[in-house]
Amino acid sequence: MSQRLNDSSFPFGTVAMLIPCYNEEQTIGKVVDDFRRVLPGATVWVYDNNSSDRTAEVARVHGARVRREPRQGKGNAVRQMLCDIDADCYLMVDGDDTYPAEAAPDLVRPVLEGRADHVVGDRLSNGTYGEENKRQFHGFGNGLVRWLIRVLYGFDYADVMTGYRAMSRPFCRTYPLLSPGFEPETELSIHAVDHRWRIEQVAIEYRDRPEGSESKLNTVSDGLKVLRMIASLFKDYRPLPFFLLLAVACLALCLALGLPVVAEFGRTHLVERFPTAFLAMGFGILSALFVAVGLVLDTEVKASRRAWELECLRAFEEDRRLRARSRELGVRADVAAG
Repeated sequence: MSQRLNDSSFPFGTVAMLIPCYNEEQTIGKVVDDFRRVLPGATVWVYDNNSSDRTAEVARVHGARVRREPRQGKGNAVRQMLCDIDADCYLMVDGDDTYPAEAAPDLVRPVLEGRADHVVGDRLSNGTYGEENKRQFHGFGNGLVRWLIRVLYGFDYADVMTGYRAMSRPFCRTYPLLSPGFEPETELSIHAVDHRWRIEQVAIEYRDRPEGSESKLNTVSDGLKVLRMIASLFKDYRPLPFFLLLAVACLALCLALGLPVVAEFGRTHLVERFPTAFLAMGFGILSALFVAVGLVLDTEVKASRRAWELECLRAFEEDRRLRARSRELGVRADVAAG
């Protein structure tokens, strides 16, 4: 259980600082120190994801609670963190010292005050990411993912790929994290939009990794994984629009191939291009099948969403009960101390 914040500027609540790490020996000590200084009442958790250096040892020396996650991949580490740790607010950050600890109160406050369930640390709005980031193609990929989410889901994220986020207990307790690798940020963003969680975006300063610290991201391969995840989540969360797009594409091919055959038959009363005619017919049947599949899956998703909404109500009720209990214990402790 995380500890109560002792900063009087915050409402009563507990904060868990989550830092998934892989080979961050050079920076993890400073990251832990910075966040313990800014949020002195929060518990700092470092999940070491099979590091080959002294990441876990350094984090432990600097006062973090360290656990090992043997399944490789940031998504696996984040999933285990959310399963193991209980708090009113979860603040997640990377261990590479690129995110300022000074922004933590601004991210945590909306969750603890009950105004937001998902708070995103936006590196792009103030231009610091563009100035500091030396991997320019990463910025292009971030913009592409933002555009896709805006088109597919209708929400305009200022920054999708940021690893600096605060989340409420109900959000985390009802969040089925599926991605094992570097895609959890995208999955978190889409989950928050699709399920209509309360989202706030906070502009933060960004600084590039210190010299000697290297990113584990591969721009091309990890970028393709993110795009594949967006398509997969779009199919899972909104199957009717997804399959209607496929149906429209197949119908367009059907018409492109079939109309010349029909026109030729109108002139000659003969069908001489049987392979083309059969191919056009196949695309037409496939288009109808996609529509049927989309309708069936849409019904299933709506039923699943109803069950999920009930689960959310239970999660919110549990959150209110735990907060009330925690508040009562805090009052008793203050009275005893007085």
